[in-house]
Amino acid sequence: MANELNQNRGLSSTWLRFFIVAVLVLGIFFRFANLDSKLYWIDETFTSLRISGYRLSEMVNQLSENDIVGIKDLHQYQRANADKNVIGTIKGLAFEEPQHTPLYYSIAHFWAKLFGSSVAVTRSLPALISLLAFPGIYWLCQELFGSSLTGWVAIALVAISPFQVLYAQEARQYSLWTVLILVSSAALLRAMRITKLSNTRNMVFAWVIYGVTLVAGIYTFLFSVLVALGHGIYVVATQGLRLTKTVIAYLLTSLVGLIIFLPWFYVSNTNLSKVTSKTSWTQQEVSIPSLIENWGLNLSRLFLDLDYGLGAINLLIYLMLVILLAYSIYFLCRQTPAKVYLFILILMGVTTFVLVLPDIITGGKRSTVLRYFIPCCLGIQLAVAYLLATKISSVSLGGWRQMGWRLVMIIVISSGIVSCAISSQAEFRWNKYTSVNHPQVAQVINQASQPLLISNSLEIMSLSYLLEQKVQFNWLTRKPVEMPNGEVRKQLVIPKAIDSFSDVFLYNPSRQVLNEFEKQPNYKVELVNKWEQKLEPVYDVKASLWELIKK
Repeated sequence: MANELNQNRGLSSTWLRFFIVAVLVLGIFFRFANLDSKLYWIDETFTSLRISGYRLSEMVNQLSENDIVGIKDLHQYQRANADKNVIGTIKGLAFEEPQHTPLYYSIAHFWAKLFGSSVAVTRSLPALISLLAFPGIYWLCQELFGSSLTGWVAIALVAISPFQVLYAQEARQYSLWTVLILVSSAALLRAMRITKLSNTRNMVFAWVIYGVTLVAGIYTFLFSVLVALGHGIYVVATQGLRLTKTVIAYLLTSLVGLIIFLPWFYVSNTNLSKVTSKTSWTQQEVSIPSLIENWGLNLSRLFLDLDYGLGAINLLIYLMLVILLAYSIYFLCRQTPAKVYLFILILMGVTTFVLVLPDIITGGKRSTVLRYFIPCCLGIQLAVAYLLATKISSVSLGGWRQMGWRLVMIIVISSGIVSCAISSQAEFRWNKYTSVNHPQVAQVINQASQPLLISNSLEIMSLSYLLEQKVQFNWLTRKPVEMPNGEVRKQLVIPKAIDSFSDVFLYNPSRQVLNEFEKQPNYKVELVNKWEQKLEPVYDVKASLWELIKK
């Protein structure tokens, strides 16, 4: 109670109110600043493909049937289409990407129908949704700590977190997932609190709200199952093995949620091979030291967005952030009841355990993908917010120590502000890693007077946003041809009008494709350039551009 009084008294401080409001305004500004300036990378082009209602197989088949198409023709698969409705969006996910549940993509489909399909408009939806994380984390802090100051500090941390600002500007489901994690968690705590008060009418309504937010979370991103599992562990941990009203209400709500999710579970299970193929990249072997290095880098991105590197300054920052996190968790466990610190530890622990342990035991890089750890990130920010709010408002610390903690909070938040300011002006950031070489590739192609680009790489959809309208495109296609001996072989289809272009480029061709072109009697292949960048300990991104020259 004393801590709560101190924290609420701390909020009355004029400088603190002004500081937090200013941070919140900056956080909102950064979410909408230069929405269309960053590269529209391959994951976002798949969002646009789903919005259009086309399936990937439809796009490839139609491109294969056409000899040459322009950029505008290519982008018909990237915008809302009058002939396609939201059913096309859902079916496209169900048959080709069942690991992505359809709620966000359905909302994005209607958003594009209303406002258009430009990059800025498409990204404005997740940016708007991300604003709901502010009341969401404030509500959760009220349920956990009963503290307005902790809630406002948590809002400030989320507002200018470089990681959360980047994903607020990405045309994917992660900002909606963040909001639903916060709201479902707060709804669970509220339902448990009301159940304890034995108010039947309010209790039913509270559990319905929790059930709706839980189902919405699972239909936004499948990893919400891990959040739901954490909620279940928390209910059991706080209620024991007794069949209390809270346990019964939780089990009934979860059962209803499971029933509602069964249709998509059936779809995912039916297309399990698609899920496996789409996520196979997460199982690539990575050394333990590289994993640890990547974990430190990802942790820093919650508060400070550093360029990848192992310089002394970076290592020092990693160490300081680890100390801050460790002390935040220690302080949380020492100062709060078990029902509070257990919730945060479980929120962080379930996802971390499920993703990290397989990488350590069997190999892989699941645990290097920071967006998968959003529940853990929120738990970290809650712990740090509680530490800072308590320390800056504690009258027992004395003037100098209290000022010291205020300085710590200002440094942490200022680091995020500087990171967001730099990021807002950048064309490329680490979360769009596969597109790092696209500006250089596009620059070469755009310099040609009448270029033709040939490729069958799906990265071409992202690259196309950087190409000028003069660039024409041919989807690299093989068609069966009967040989003189009766054998049927697949041969490359050479565009009929290939000789009318000033330059013919091959983007990221395989060695087999290069060999086939080199066997052509009228053409030879020359390398224009190769690009390779090591962005992080576990990501090497390569690209190559070749030119087809007439002999």
